[in-house]
Amino acid sequence: MKTTQLAALIATALSSTTFITTASESSSTSLDMNLRYESVDQNNALKDASALTLRTRLTYKTASYNGLSGVVEFEDSRVIAGQDDYNNTLGQNAGIYSVVADPETTELDQAFLQYQADKFTAKIGRQVITLDGHRFVGHVGWRQDRQTFDAATFIYKANEKLTASYSYIAKRNRIFADAKDLDAKDHLLNVSYKTSIGKLTGYAYIFNVDNNIDDSLDTYGFSLTGNKDKFSYAVELATQSNEAFNADTQYILAEGGYNFGKVKAKLGYELLGSDEGVGFATPLATAHKFNGWADQFLGTPSVGLQDVYGTLATKILGGSFAVTYHDFSSDEGSIDLGSEVDVLYVKGFMKKYKAGIKLASYSAGDSGTGKVDTDKIWLWVSAKF
Repeated sequence: MKTTQLAALIATALSSTTFITTASESSSTSLDMNLRYESVDQNNALKDASALTLRTRLTYKTASYNGLSGVVEFEDSRVIAGQDDYNNTLGQNAGIYSVVADPETTELDQAFLQYQADKFTAKIGRQVITLDGHRFVGHVGWRQDRQTFDAATFIYKANEKLTASYSYIAKRNRIFADAKDLDAKDHLLNVSYKTSIGKLTGYAYIFNVDNNIDDSLDTYGFSLTGNKDKFSYAVELATQSNEAFNADTQYILAEGGYNFGKVKAKLGYELLGSDEGVGFATPLATAHKFNGWADQFLGTPSVGLQDVYGTLATKILGGSFAVTYHDFSSDEGSIDLGSEVDVLYVKGFMKKYKAGIKLASYSAGDSGTGKVDTDKIWLWVSAKF
């Protein structure tokens, strides 16, 4: 559905006199702004990138009337003070500067109707969908133009322990403005149950770009996450069939953490396997969250990826500090894919504001992998009203 058609549909539904009269008594409007500087320095022929952008998100939420409510949200991203020396992924400075995936855009971010009754929720329209901690389905909220979906979502919460959800996605509104959005026929089924040892989740995700080609990615898996006293743990297994390349790959996660009081530590291992030169794919994931913030592995290499990582987190001067180390290697062969150190410090102030600094330093491994040493720096201030 085109953006204009979707907006008209939602506006028509929300313009019902009875609905607006009742809902306006407790409807709400919110404003979310994020001013961010990003620099990228890579050991190649590209010039160092420098970007200063402001993302503004305006959201209107109605109250609920007989279980029916709605949301309309607009999002805008602008270059500030002429700081646009970067490849924005849409042709600007391509082949000259390194990539900063924050193109200028103004678009309808969300527009949906929601119905809630007892244990059942239905949501139809443009919406945010996140599942599994964003590993397979996320909003890529780190970028200024976040990812949303034109979809229908149905959630049934049988009790405090059992929850099931299903989404059908007709369009992927990705982070590169409207120019690179994709029509789709995606099916997302997720069922979770809270046990005495943690949350057990089973899922089936059928990803399919609507391009008249048999390119279906069929992913099936389960995960268990939980904690006991000062320990936390997560295990996950998944298999994927890639119809376009007739390849079958696996995904494995094993993670453990311990809370020492002032310091929290976490160790983990993640495998995105490969088969016949095809890597395990996560096309709807918030990929920046995983495998290093330098974004060298947003897509799985053809030889697969093994990521052994460790994180230490604590509080410093009233803010949150974390440092993570990654060691990357291939699934097939014994290829050194490099290592990375990531550092983050974020602090809130005056209730509505946050400021942060984030660093990523990737060191390339064996030659021939196509990777180069990469350093990234982010500085930002955000506000929510």
